Amino acid sequence: MLAVMSILSAASQVQGPAIQVQGLEKSYKELRVLRGVDFEVAWGSIFALLGSNGAGKTTVVKILSTLLKADAGTARVNGFDVAAQAAGVRESISLTGQFAAIDEILSGRENLVLVARLRHLKDPGVIADDLLRRFSLTGAGTRRAATYSGGMRRRLDIAMSLIGNPPVIFLDEPTAGLDPEARIEVWQAVRELAGGGTTVLLTTQYLDEAEQLADRIAILHHGRIIVNGTLAELRQLLPPARVEYVEKQPSLEDVFLAVVGDAVEDDKDGGPDSSSQDRKTKSSRK
Repeated sequence: MLAVMSILSAASQVQGPAIQVQGLEKSYKELRVLRGVDFEVAWGSIFALLGSNGAGKTTVVKILSTLLKADAGTARVNGFDVAAQAAGVRESISLTGQFAAIDEILSGRENLVLVARLRHLKDPGVIADDLLRRFSLTGAGTRRAATYSGGMRRRLDIAMSLIGNPPVIFLDEPTAGLDPEARIEVWQAVRELAGGGTTVLLTTQYLDEAEQLADRIAILHHGRIIVNGTLAELRQLLPPARVEYVEKQPSLEDVFLAVVGDAVEDDKDGGPDSSSQDRKTKSSRK
């Protein structure tokens, strides 16, 4: 609760949006990667930067996180200019790249304690335990991170990014390479971030990910933002759908979640699904 209050308090002291980008340009010799990018991100929202590989998404994130200088244009994060006030930007953000940056030799809890100590924070053990609880990793906290699944690694990576309560976090394709179940775990973690007041800029090439998570979606194509709006606003760009009555078939996602959910219940009960056994018994009686 105190972490949420501190994030909201910091946001209220800054005039304007959490992130403001105007006319951003970047080239590598003859290759123009960004050709005048403009967008704003509201406080406490999830903003999805959607685009295919090579569209320039990671370049935007690198510029906003002060890892790369733009050729032209301006950008402000938490009220700080990324070019003139880089130190202020770095104190305001956390960046989670495309691959989980965790130490596999250490346990999950030790990874969190290490980062808290590097940030010179008081009570690193308390901070670590709180984040393990928030990200449903308490039971695995003492295990080596090398034994974690893809989704658990990603959740630990995001938890490490939150140490120090940065008001803005950049997630660069956070679910790349994860299986469906792990992706859903990460989605839930991202929703909880925004629910706690953190501003999230998410880059992704997955359409369903942007649809599930984002308050606003900007499509980056060949270095330009070609459309920017809420999901409802983007849907209005297409003609109204024609209503047809068809039999709805379950999607592969529906099947996957149902099967995985049944398997989890079996594990909890310590045996086969009792309801399934009941159905077999009733059938034999008939």
